[in-house]
Amino acid sequence: MSHYQTTNNSPLQCGATAWRWVQVWAHVIHGAITLSLRFPFATQETKNTLIQDWSKRLLSIFGIELKLTNQEILPSTPYLLASNHISWMDIHSINAFKPIRFVAKSDVEGWPVFGWMARQLGTVFIKRNNSRHGKQIASEVGDVLKTQSVCIFPEGTSTIGEGVLPFKPNLFESAVIAGVPVYSLAISYHSSVTGARSELPAFVGDMGLLESMAKILRDRKLVVELSFISPSGASPEASKDRKWLALHSQEAISNQLKGNHRLM
Repeated sequence: MSHYQTTNNSPLQCGATAWRWVQVWAHVIHGAITLSLRFPFATQETKNTLIQDWSKRLLSIFGIELKLTNQEILPSTPYLLASNHISWMDIHSINAFKPIRFVAKSDVEGWPVFGWMARQLGTVFIKRNNSRHGKQIASEVGDVLKTQSVCIFPEGTSTIGEGVLPFKPNLFESAVIAGVPVYSLAISYHSSVTGARSELPAFVGDMGLLESMAKILRDRKLVVELSFISPSGASPEASKDRKWLALHSQEAISNQLKGNHRLM
C-alpha cells in the first residue's frame, strides 16, 4: 500500500500529470482562438477540417484511441444520427470521425469555455423535461436537416454505458419534418489493455467536468468505439412515426452494445 502511494505521488508522476493539464488547456485556448479568428471567414469544408483536427488532437492528449465500425454506411446527404450518451467526450469522438451538428442539454451551454465553444459550433441547446421546448427544437432541427446532418442524444442524460435508457421521441420528429433517414450510433468505451468495458469516462450524477477530465487523464488507456447502424427497412408509413423511430433506434443500439460487450 505504501509503495503504491509513493509511486503514484512520485515527482515523475506529478510532473507527467501537470504536463498533460498544460497540453489540455493549451489545446483549449488554441481552439478558442481558432473559433474567434478563423471560423467567421472559413467555408464549411474548412470548418469541418478544423473541428476534426482539433478533436483528434484532444483524443490523443487524453490517450483515447478511436475505433470505427460500419462507418461506410453513412450517406453524403443529410441524416439524423441518434446515439446513446456516456461522456462529454462522446461529442469530440464523433467529431474526430466526422464533424456534425449536435443537440445538447442546456446545462452544457453554461460550461466554462466548452459551453462557449459549443455555441460557436452551432450546437442547438434543449431544456430537459420541457416538452413544449422540445417540440420547438424539433422544428428548428428539422430546418437544419435540410442542409446538414444532426446528432441527438435521445436518452436525455448520460449513463455508465452498460445499456440504453428509453429514448425520448420528440427530437425524432425533426427527421419526419425534414424527410431524412435516421441512422443510429452505439458508443462504447473499453480498456485498451484488458479490452473490458470501462466506466471511467462516464459523466454521471453530480460529477463535474474537471473531475471527469482528471479521471481520464490519469488513465489514458481507453478505446472509444463508434458503431453505426442502418435505418430499418420498414415501410415509409412507419418511418413517419416518431415514437416508432425512437423505439427502433433504442433497440438497435441496445442490441449493438450487447454484442460489443460479448466480444470484449
